[in-house]
Amino acid sequence: MAAPITAAARDFLLLNPRPWRSFSYLHQNGAFLSTQAKNNQHNQKQKQKLTLSSKTTRSRVVSSALPFDLSPPPIDHDLIDTVATAGAKVSDDGIIETFDNDDQALDAADNGVAVVDLSHFGRIRVSGEDRIQFLHNQTTANFESLHQGQGCDTVFVTPTARTIDIAHAWIMLMKELNLGDLVEQPYGTHQHFSVDGMPITVGVGNVISEKGFSFLMSPATAESVWKTILSQGAIPMGSNAWEKLRIFQGRPAPQKELTNEYNVLEAGLWNSISLNKGCYKGQETIARLITYDGVKQRLWGICLAAPAEVGSILTVGGKKVGKLTSCTSGKKESGYIGLGYIKRQSVSEGDTVIVGDAITGTVVEVPFLAGQRPPSKSSSS
Repeated sequence: MAAPITAAARDFLLLNPRPWRSFSYLHQNGAFLSTQAKNNQHNQKQKQKLTLSSKTTRSRVVSSALPFDLSPPPIDHDLIDTVATAGAKVSDDGIIETFDNDDQALDAADNGVAVVDLSHFGRIRVSGEDRIQFLHNQTTANFESLHQGQGCDTVFVTPTARTIDIAHAWIMLMKELNLGDLVEQPYGTHQHFSVDGMPITVGVGNVISEKGFSFLMSPATAESVWKTILSQGAIPMGSNAWEKLRIFQGRPAPQKELTNEYNVLEAGLWNSISLNKGCYKGQETIARLITYDGVKQRLWGICLAAPAEVGSILTVGGKKVGKLTSCTSGKKESGYIGLGYIKRQSVSEGDTVIVGDAITGTVVEVPFLAGQRPPSKSSSS
């Protein structure tokens, strides 16, 4: 599948990394995290995310310097106004829901390039001398093994390793900013470009895949970059199609697959977990689950014969084995696919489950979860 690309602007980002605009003084280094939790409306008006999907590019997600626009975006160059004028349906919260082309956008994500505004995702900036240690201790990834210009997925968990949210983090080197200063010089595999005199950082990877790219840019640049990307043949994608794509790919989402009911290992987020970085929140529980093979269920994809209500019980032979957590129609409304937690030992790929009272479902692997690999105990990840 083609992976999205991320570009930052106004309140606009491309797939993974979110754009970041700030008026605050920053320390020399900073860590930026983007989460799926919805941000408040004030923050939405300060940041914007754009995502592209490209079938031909595959690489690791890395981070890059992020320019800071210290001036307000021009009131006559607002991306939301632009897409709304073009016919997009925009919610009261400023979320671009659809361009009435969901199937075309999903096809483009598989076979071409799709671009989506994810500015409604939450963003967190962590700065200060202890920023790396803080993130290292509070989340599941090994931040101390990262260098400037690199990034990773990491999971926020409770003390008992129950899931809260998954975030994508970028480690960025920044100069101490005074009014008028901009972050300089790219690092890692990121490169800086200029559009109408405004800096743009381009990185590899996106929220749900290692394919695609992320763009970080000034809010004032968002509209012109959006139009340029579309002029090159990219297909705009709304949040409705993006949610379908998330389920197709198997990326767990907060308040759906990521809740206090499930731990991080049941969610299958192995690539976001370090086993040897020392103590951190949830670490003891994770270690016990691995040592004593205590993971009782896992997240699967489920192909459904009919639409099913989220929360429906999954059964095999009349016995409860799990619960449906997400569901959507397939491309061109052909069939349905969902995500759900199912007890280990009760099913394998290709097995049949009953969803609710009588809906038949087939257990399938989904790309995002299939790409997760349990880390070896000797790994530094």
